[in-house]
Amino acid sequence: MKPLKEVAGAYLALSDAQRQLLESNYDAAAASCRRAMEISRTMPPEEAFDHAGFDAFCHAGLAEALAGLGSFDEALRSADLALHHFNRRGELKLDEGKLWISAVFSRALAFDGLGRGAEALPEFRKAVAMLDERKGETPGKERMKEVAFARIAELGASNQHKKPDYKAWWEFWS
Repeated sequence: MKPLKEVAGAYLALSDAQRQLLESNYDAAAASCRRAMEISRTMPPEEAFDHAGFDAFCHAGLAEALAGLGSFDEALRSADLALHHFNRRGELKLDEGKLWISAVFSRALAFDGLGRGAEALPEFRKAVAMLDERKGETPGKERMKEVAFARIAELGASNQHKKPDYKAWWEFWS
């Protein structure tokens, strides 16, 4: 039998984090995500609890909070940890789909914040496509789409003004 107190405490902390993210209270959300993972680790490993999946849920929230705080390196690491799980076992239509989208969006924000626009652009596009495909409720959907469209427009325009990294044969010899 699962240690009910630990499971409830871990999910309560994760729920607090989701609420705090919607309120843009990023410091508290990051702390709640970390607390949720700490609580889940108090359960014995032999218990029937999906530790990897729960950590992915927490890292999705943590990535969003860290991106909101401007800690883009850490946000990218958390988003990548979450996506390692979601890209293999995620279900966009299920409730966890919201967290999957959040991880992709946070990864895009992290790349963008690190000045890696060429990597951010396809992630923003992927987040928008996932938001459009998901039929269920997604908290913050309109805000994410608004930010993504603005960044896609800006990053796409800046990519068009870049000179290609290669030289044509006539440029090479001139």
